[in-house]
Formats: sequence, C-alpha cells, structure tokens
Amino acid sequence: MEKGSIYQRALFPELTVRFPSTRYQGSKAKLMDWIWGQIANLDFKTCLDAFGGTGAVAYRFKEESKDVAYNDLLRFNYYFGKALIENDKVHLDPSEVKWTLQRHPEITYPRFVQDNFADIYFTDEENAWIDQTITNIKHLKDPHKFAMAFFALCQACIIKRPYNLFHRKNLYIRFADVERSFGNKTTWDKPFEEWFRIFVEEANRAVFDNGERNRAFNHDAVEVPGVFDLVYIDTPYISSKGVAVDYLDFYHFLEGLTMYEEWGGYLDEDSKHRRLKPRPNDWTNKNRIHKAFDRLFQRYHESILVVSYRKDGIPSEGDLVHILRKHKNKVRVEHYDNYRYVLSTNSDAGEMLLVGTD
Repeated sequence: MEKGSIYQRALFPELTVRFPSTRYQGSKAKLMDWIWGQIANLDFKTCLDAFGGTGAVAYRFKEESKDVAYNDLLRFNYYFGKALIENDKVHLDPSEVKWTLQRHPEITYPRFVQDNFADIYFTDEENAWIDQTITNIKHLKDPHKFAMAFFALCQACIIKRPYNLFHRKNLYIRFADVERSFGNKTTWDKPFEEWFRIFVEEANRAVFDNGERNRAFNHDAVEVPGVFDLVYIDTPYISSKGVAVDYLDFYHFLEGLTMYEEWGGYLDEDSKHRRLKPRPNDWTNKNRIHKAFDRLFQRYHESILVVSYRKDGIPSEGDLVHILRKHKNKVRVEHYDNYRYVLSTNSDAGEMLLVGTD
C-alpha cells in the first residue's frame, strides 16, 4: 500500500482503488495514517466504526483486511458506508449514469426541493435538477447502486455549497461580486451533472473486495448488533465553551433527501434555512455527554476501545481517561498537536487518541 494517501492495490491487479475526496466536517481522512500508526500493532480482526461519517476510518480498516462494520445514525451517511464499505463489487456503469441524469416521460417528478428551498441553497434550475435526480435514483433497484448514486448526489450538493454546509440561508454568497477568502466560484459554477459524474467515478474507483464480509448499519451507536475485537469511536465534538458540532443541523438537507416523500413532515417551519426539526442527542449536550461515553464504553467493554477526540473539548482529556479506566485496565493517550481543523479559530486545538485495552 502506498502510504501518505489512502491507496491500495485491489485484488484485481489492473485496478487501483482510492478513498473518495471529502469536504465533510470532522472527517478523519487526513489523519488516517497517523491513527492507523497508533493502533496497527493491536491484535484485532473484527472492528466497528461506531460513528462512521465519511467512512475514512472504516475504509482504512477494510484496506488492512479487517472484517469491518460501519455505523452511523444519520441515514445519508449510512448510504455512504453501504456504497464504500459494504459494497465489494458493484459499480455504476455509464448507461446507468446516463439514465439517472435524463428525464423520463413515464416518471412523475415531484417538486419538493423547488417548492420548499427556493433561494436558500441552490438556484431554481439546480433545485429542479435535484428533484429529478433523486427521483431517478430511487428507481435503481440494486441497493448498492442506489447507495453509490446517492453518494454522488450528496457530494455534488456539498461541493456547491459555501462552507460545504447547509447551516445558513446563503445562496447569495455564490453570486456576490466580492473578494473571497474561502470557496471557489469555479467549483460552485460547475453544473451539478458534471459533479455527479465526477463523484460516481470516485465511488466506482473506491470499490474493492478485501475478502471479508463488511457491513453497514444505521443505528444508535450502542445498538449495533454483534461483538467486535475493536471499536473505533469518533463522536460529535463539544468545544470547551459548550458549543456542539451538530451534524444533523449541518447536513439536514442531505438527510432530508433520504426521506424525500416524508420530508415535509419533518421540516422546521420556523427556521429560515428550512432545517429538519431538532432531535434530542446526548452527544451534542454538554451536560449529558459524560454519561453517554460511559454507556458506550460499557456496551463495548469486551472490545479494544479507540477514541478520537479534540484535546480542547468537553469532556476533557482527564475526564475521558477517567471514564475509560472504569471499563479498561490500560489506557494510552496519543496526541497529534499540529492539526488545524477546518473553520476552527482555536490554535490550541489538536487531535488526541485514547486506546483502552485489558
């Protein structure tokens, strides 16, 4: 394997697979070589990525010939895991991509995005394209083909957004005639169809078979079925000021696409950016996150526990070590101090990795 980037020779030597590019908040793709370096000598075969997100960690485990379970509570992330981790042989061929991008007279196309998100995230023409494309994707019968096409749609939506997020009504930023210290107007202006094709190709290139039965789940982290040699835990982060990273709020639009027909019933009508109604979540509550970690460690106390967190967060490093020592005999802490998080203004922030073993 070529280190420094996530590459592997596939079982078929004429192919080279690569983890797709990502603009997802909190992704561990850039830290994966460091993380793997801290745990490569541990004795494990089966593993769970309990808060899978982009799938960067689960994908590296898959590359290392582990039996991988990917999990995420958000359904759009679950489809990413189904496309990139569980999937070991299915690709989208050019004819399927072409069909997905066409309008078909026999299909009735709803207008939900056009009618509910005008002038919020995308142009009228782009909203119409999203309505058409998600409707076509839902006609793909193979669950892995559906997941790959859905992955490409979500990536196209993310890359055309200022800050790559859906936390504000700020379409105007794309068209304002001002100097920018962020973003790329060329990227924003590239048509959705072009981006969709690019991300389909990235997903196709990522598919490989490591000889194991890898799976993707869409559960609360404590409810994933099975027993695992190692559990990797990368929860949402709460800053020392008590401000949480709420992935549902950041990516509610993508989660809405997973429930397209029922989306209207979950919209928060009082929000300017038409988010989904908030859901209670211990991982974004500074008063409940300590007990959430305790419950999670108890659920997987028979496994090696590997926890990624920021050293400037709640719980503190000392608190996390204390909680982890209730369930594991040995706790090791590693630091990656020279890492700057996207959109973070805290120069003291750094990644830490806690490893709990018996």
